Amino acid sequence: MKIDAFAHILTPKFYKKMLEIEPTIPDRFPFIKIKTLVDLDERLTKWPEQGMRQVVSFANINPENFAAGQTAVEIATKANQELAEVVAAHPDKFVAGVGMLAMNNIAGSQRILENIKQDRHLVGAQIFTRHLSKSIADPEFSPILAKAAELGIPLWLHPVFDKRKPDNNLVFSWEYELSQAMLQLVQSDIFVQYPNLKILVHHAGAMVPFFSGRIEHILDSEHAQMFKKFYVDTAILGNSPALQLAIDYYGIDHVLFGTDAPFAVMPSGANDLVSQAIDYLKLSPEESTMIYYQNYRKLVN
Repeated sequence: MKIDAFAHILTPKFYKKMLEIEPTIPDRFPFIKIKTLVDLDERLTKWPEQGMRQVVSFANINPENFAAGQTAVEIATKANQELAEVVAAHPDKFVAGVGMLAMNNIAGSQRILENIKQDRHLVGAQIFTRHLSKSIADPEFSPILAKAAELGIPLWLHPVFDKRKPDNNLVFSWEYELSQAMLQLVQSDIFVQYPNLKILVHHAGAMVPFFSGRIEHILDSEHAQMFKKFYVDTAILGNSPALQLAIDYYGIDHVLFGTDAPFAVMPSGANDLVSQAIDYLKLSPEESTMIYYQNYRKLVN
């Protein structure tokens, strides 16, 4: 059994609504042109592996960047309902969905979290490294993190570009943004305030495992240790030594199988590439099982 804990989708009604608001989205975000991202029938037809199921979150086209607060909440709420319907209609392909928020309406997003808690087809909410040109660790967003902790809802952390920077690129920028957001969250003492808060970080926790020595020598021991509170996925397009480094740093119980599907490897994502990298490691059957699905189940329960 495999559960891909970090896959992406753009559901049909939500995508249509966003195109009505901003028709240039496909030109501004070329990744949307991946057919298996926006065409559900195509995705199901070209499923990467029999028996593998996905946890799907929305690709980072967020209503808060295109609509005012109340409208953004309404769009996000309807999109989450649509995502839950997709999951419910295809239980052999999708385990669950991860809802979206609208961070330009904090009270509305808290209500969305309450709705997610009540929906058996949704298991968490997606947050980004930056919202509205501010770090996710900005005090403005603290009520969202607090509500997620209160409700026991895990958060999926996805990178976005910092628009202040002129040289953003997909090779390195997102890994820096993830690492910086993790540092800012740690330094905000979010895990002190909410010790039970669970955050799943994309791309194997980015730069953190590689630079763990710098973390341990520059930060005080309490904050350095807080980095290990994060959960991470395996979505780094292979690279077994890097995955082993992430496992050694975060611990085998904090690493979840995730591929970033359907991105990177056409038409359906990097399932084979990531699976081969994991299988190359000298893991016991029990450890492999933890990564492939047990750690996900513990994260959401």
